[in-house]
Amino acid sequence: MLKFGLLGAGRIGHVHAKTLAANPDASLEVVFDIRQEAADELAKEYGGRGVTDEKEIWDNPDIDAVIIGSPTPLHVPHIIAAAKSGKAALCEKPVAMETAKVEELREALKGLDPTVMMGFNRRFDPSFARVKELMDKGEIGKVEQVTIISRDPAAPPADYIKVSGGIFKDMTIHDFDMARFLLGDIDTVTTIPQNLDPEIAACNDYDAAVIVLTAKSGAVATIINNRHCATGYDQRLEVTGHDGQLNADNQRPTTVSLSKDSYSLSREPYLDFFLTRYADAYAAELNQFISIVKEGGKPTPSIEDGAQALLLAEAAEKSAREQRPVKVGQ
Repeated sequence: MLKFGLLGAGRIGHVHAKTLAANPDASLEVVFDIRQEAADELAKEYGGRGVTDEKEIWDNPDIDAVIIGSPTPLHVPHIIAAAKSGKAALCEKPVAMETAKVEELREALKGLDPTVMMGFNRRFDPSFARVKELMDKGEIGKVEQVTIISRDPAAPPADYIKVSGGIFKDMTIHDFDMARFLLGDIDTVTTIPQNLDPEIAACNDYDAAVIVLTAKSGAVATIINNRHCATGYDQRLEVTGHDGQLNADNQRPTTVSLSKDSYSLSREPYLDFFLTRYADAYAAELNQFISIVKEGGKPTPSIEDGAQALLLAEAAEKSAREQRPVKVGQ
């Protein structure tokens, strides 16, 4: 059984703590947060003890691995601390706020050979993983187009938006990774941003966007984002190839539909938010991480996957601000 330390007792910390508690091969030993009350509350519910000094994780020889769910500016120092203390790390997205910090991370990790896996959990969603599997088997032939739809039920508070890094680093980052997961390296990014919510516009951010990615293979991915969706948590994926098409639709509590004389095929609403929609993905992600730590192997998604997704986020923002297509990395 692997013993874990958890950094961050916020919303994503609770997600990971719940996943750890449900896994028979993992135990939560220490929860770090700068707020003692938050750390204690999470530890009381899922195990371990709460601390406000992160050294109690790094200096603890009994802890095998850490999950980094701290604020994004702390991701790089926490990855470095994990590597130096000999602990494997599963780090939430994004890897950093800017590419320059990724360069600092690469330099700091030279010679350490750490086990670091990035938390792009959607790769582990059973439906999306099946799409990838069928693509790799050649079931739809040469891939031509990908459409990724990701809309949240409602925007987070403005206070969060201000420190989030913006929609492309905070929200679209998952979709950038999914596009790379399906299509490989991306060459150009073209963004059409939208300001539909004045409160978010006042934060100098966008609350919706359509982003077109041209892959080096020639395939094109279209990402559709919105921080508000009246119908709920809208998560869909379509891949079109020369010989066929793959679709992963929204999930609902059941597959039942109701038809009457006044309407037809009325169905239950989509699963409400990422905590429920991607519960299986978080569990599969943790299983993969535990397997890598125990048996060895190359972590996927890797730090480099995180770096590439961040490059796409920066290119998307540059395209939005300058209203033109942008070559990735330029």
